[in-house]
Amino acid sequence: MHYFIYCILLLSCLTTVQAAKTSSTSVALHLDWLNPQIDPKQNFYQYANGGWLKTHPLPHDYARWGAFQVLQEKNQHIIHHILEAIANTPNKKPGSNEQKIGDFYFSGMDEVAINAAGITPLHSEFDRITNIKTLSDLQPVISHLQILGVDALFNFGQMQDYLNSKKVIGVALQGGLGLPDRDYYLRKESKFIKIRAQYQQHIAKMFTLLGNSKKQATAAAKTVMDIETKLANASMSRIEQRDPYAIYHPMSIKQLDSLTPHFSWPHYFAQMQHPEINSINLAMPNFFKTMDNLLITTPIEAWKTYLRWHVIHTFSEFLPAPYVNEDFNITAKLTGVKKLLPRWKRVVNAEDQALGFAIGQFYIKENFSIADKQHAQVILIHIQHAMKNELQQLSWMTALTKQAAIKKLNKMNARIGYPNVWRDYSQLDIDKGPYIRNVIRANVFLHKRELNKIGKPVDKNEWDMTPQTVNAYYDPSKNELTIPAGILQDPFFNSHAPASVNYGAIGLVMGHEITHGFDDQGAQFDEEGNLKNWWTSEDLKKFNLATQCIANQFSKFTVAGDLHVQGKLVMGEATADLGGGILAYRAFHLANENKQASTIKTFTPDQQFFLGAAHMYATNINPDEARRLVITDPHPPAVYRVNGTFANIFEFTQAFQVIAPSLMINQPRCIIW
Repeated sequence: MHYFIYCILLLSCLTTVQAAKTSSTSVALHLDWLNPQIDPKQNFYQYANGGWLKTHPLPHDYARWGAFQVLQEKNQHIIHHILEAIANTPNKKPGSNEQKIGDFYFSGMDEVAINAAGITPLHSEFDRITNIKTLSDLQPVISHLQILGVDALFNFGQMQDYLNSKKVIGVALQGGLGLPDRDYYLRKESKFIKIRAQYQQHIAKMFTLLGNSKKQATAAAKTVMDIETKLANASMSRIEQRDPYAIYHPMSIKQLDSLTPHFSWPHYFAQMQHPEINSINLAMPNFFKTMDNLLITTPIEAWKTYLRWHVIHTFSEFLPAPYVNEDFNITAKLTGVKKLLPRWKRVVNAEDQALGFAIGQFYIKENFSIADKQHAQVILIHIQHAMKNELQQLSWMTALTKQAAIKKLNKMNARIGYPNVWRDYSQLDIDKGPYIRNVIRANVFLHKRELNKIGKPVDKNEWDMTPQTVNAYYDPSKNELTIPAGILQDPFFNSHAPASVNYGAIGLVMGHEITHGFDDQGAQFDEEGNLKNWWTSEDLKKFNLATQCIANQFSKFTVAGDLHVQGKLVMGEATADLGGGILAYRAFHLANENKQASTIKTFTPDQQFFLGAAHMYATNINPDEARRLVITDPHPPAVYRVNGTFANIFEFTQAFQVIAPSLMINQPRCIIW
C-alpha cells in the first residue's frame, strides 16, 4: 500500500474495441474526431473531440466512455481470449500459473455452480460473527474479516516510511464505509440526501436476501447507517489527506494502546500474523479515537449487524444473481450506469485483480514489441531532458533549490512496459470452485503479501500496476515513474503516428508523471523518496503561490450543472497536466523528429501536438458519475484537463492564434515551469 501514487487517471469501467495501429498518419492524427463547427479559440475540448463524442454515445453499461476506457476494453478483450484459451487447454500442470488462471476463469463463468452454492461459502463467516458475545470476541473477527478483504472498521497495510524511504512500516488508515466517500454521509445537498436514503434501502434489501424480515432488515439498515455516519464524521477529507504531514504519525505500541485503550494492538498484530510489529504509522489519530469510543458505546449486536453488512457488501458481486443484481442497483444509483456488465467482463476484471501479473506475462508476449518499448524510451529521455532544461532556466528558482531539483530528476527511476521480475503466485491456491472461495483466497494472498513487506527492505523491482493497465503512475516514496505497456497504444502512442501526436499524447503522460515529482505533494519528497524540505523558504513561497493559482482556477469550474470542482483536491493532478503539457511540447521541439515534421491537412506540427493531447481526454459521462468523481477523484473532469490546462499554455495560444479575451486564455495564467 503506497498512500501517494499519482496516476494519469482514476481507473474505472471499460469500453469498446478500438482499431489496431495504422500506418496512415492522417488517421493517427484522428481528424475525424474534430467538430469544425466549434471555434477552437473558445472551446478547444469540443473542437478537438466533438465528432468523437457525437459518434460514441455513452453505452448503457458504462458510467463514462472515453479514450482511456476504449483502450481498456480492447485490452479486456485480449485478456478474455487469453483466459479462455488457457481454461480450455488440457493437462495443465497443477500449481502452475496456467492452472490457476484457467481454474479461476472456469469458476467465475460457472454460473450454474455459483447459483447452486448460494451463500453457503460465506456461512462460516456469518457464524463467526453470530458467535461474538463480548468486546474481546469482536476484535479477532474484525481482524479476520480484514484479511479476507472486508473493509471492517478501518484498513491496515504497509507503506514506505516517509522519513526513511528504505524502510517498510505498517500503516493503519480510516475506513469502514460503504458509500464512496465520507462526503456522501455529510453533505447537505438534496442529491446526497437522496443517495443516503437509497443506500439505506439497499442495505435493507440485502438483509432481506439474507433471510431477515422486512422489519428486521429496516432496523439493521438504520444500525449500519448510524455506525457508518459516525465513522464518516471522524474521517479526514480527501483534501486534508493530501498533506503528507497530516497523515504521518508514527507510534509505538504503548502510544497506540494509550490512544485506543479498548482496542489491543499487540493482539491485533498477532491476529494479523505479525506479532513482531512494535510500531506503525497511525495515519488518522482522531479517527481511531472515535473508533475506540464507538467500540464501548455501540452495542455488540449493532456491531454484529455492521459486520454482516460489510461481508455481504464485499462479496455480493460474486454470489448468485439476486445479490449481484441488488449490488448493481446501488451502483446504478451512484454512477447512473443503466446496465450490468456481462459476466465475462466481470470475471475478467476480478481475475485481473487476483492474478494480474501472471496474466500480464501472457499479455506481453503477444501485445508489446521491443521496438515499441525502445521508441517510448526515446520519447521519455527527451521529456527528462526538457525538464532538466526547464529547471536550469527557471528565473524564479534560486540556484540552491535548482541543484536539489536537478538531483531529484537525475535519480528518478523510469520503467516502461513490464517488470523485470514477475510476481510469484506459488503460495496462492486456486481450483475450479466455488468462485467466491477463489476470490477470498486471492484476497488473503494479496493481503498477506502486503503485510509480509513490513520490516523488510523496499523491493525496487516491484510494480504497482500490471503491464496491461491503461494508466501510468509516479511514486514519490521511490522517486520512480512507471509507464505500463497497456497505455502504449493508439490514441496515446502509435509507432506510425507523427512525432507531434506521440509527444502530445504519450509525451504528455510521461511529462505528467515526471511533474508529479515536483507538484505540491511530490515536491515535499527528496531524491531518495524521503519527506524532506529541499526548498529555500523564498522559492517554496513562490511555488505555493503558483499551485494555489491552479487551485483557484479549477475551483471555478462546475459539473452536472452546479457542483464545483474541488480545486484543492485536483491541484496536484492539474499541476501535473500543465507541467506535462509544457514538458512534452519542449521535448518535441528538442527531438530530431521535429525537424522533419510537416503540415497535415492544414494542421501545423504544433497544432497536431495539442490535438493529440486533447484526444486523450475525449469522454462522455453521465451526471451522476460526474458528481461522484468530483467528490472522490483527484483528477479534474476531462473537459477541464484540456480547456483549463491549455488556457494556461502560451504555446497553445500561439499555435491556434488565440487572442484575448477568450475562454482559452486564463486570466491570470498560472505558470509553474
